[in-house]
Amino acid sequence: MNLTQNPELLDRLAASYSLGTLHGGARRRFEQLAREYPQVRAAALLWQGRWSAFSEVQTPVQPDAVVWTRIANLLQAETAKAKLARQRETASKSAWPTLAWWRGLAMAGGLATVAAISVGLWSHQGLRDDSQQKLSALQTQLQMAQAELQAAPQIQYVAVLADGKADASMLVTFDPRHQQLVLQRVSGFKEADNKSLQLWALPQQGAPRSLGVMGDGKLDQLPAQETDVKAIPALAISLEPKGGVPSSTGPTGPVLFKGALIRRDI
Repeated sequence: MNLTQNPELLDRLAASYSLGTLHGGARRRFEQLAREYPQVRAAALLWQGRWSAFSEVQTPVQPDAVVWTRIANLLQAETAKAKLARQRETASKSAWPTLAWWRGLAMAGGLATVAAISVGLWSHQGLRDDSQQKLSALQTQLQMAQAELQAAPQIQYVAVLADGKADASMLVTFDPRHQQLVLQRVSGFKEADNKSLQLWALPQQGAPRSLGVMGDGKLDQLPAQETDVKAIPALAISLEPKGGVPSSTGPTGPVLFKGALIRRDI
């Protein structure tokens, strides 16, 4: 199956990969496809940005003291069991083990297990009540996150611009709701202080057309209409003098990054 021709499956796999739930051979195959197809790389980068939004609305939760108490008691029980196991091994090497010693050893092990279970049962009710409260809070936060995702930009066009070594360097998306191009640097490239990066539309016919000059931040937004990108098969970024050059002159510096502009269904 050609994953690039199945947008729905690609979207699900990219979401699972970015969340970390795609494992084993499936994850390796997805990474191989991402190296070969810019559509796959773009889908993964988009979902990484979406999942990162959850960490911004999730408030840190401090575990209750009862949780640490339960963990400490379980650790003490494990330590007691290990100590008893060592004693049993030493006793097995003795030439004159007594029945009373073995009974005492078994009783001590039983008491340690009963103590751990008793503490666990005592803590269970408190943990249960606390878990209900935390679950309600998490459900509220999830609803808030879903509302924010619904208000997030609509991504209708995507381009992964790569350098001459086919390494992804810039992610470009078009948001028709806000009528803007969003450019995100995904590599460590940094232009000199007296230079600027300029975005160009590469039509099927005719000369390149400037779509704007980027700033020096990691994320940049350029105003654009859908007509500016609707019939454009590819985008490019050139290195120009500070502030860019007029659109009519076309790129005057080297073209650093280039890639296909892909339309995706919203």
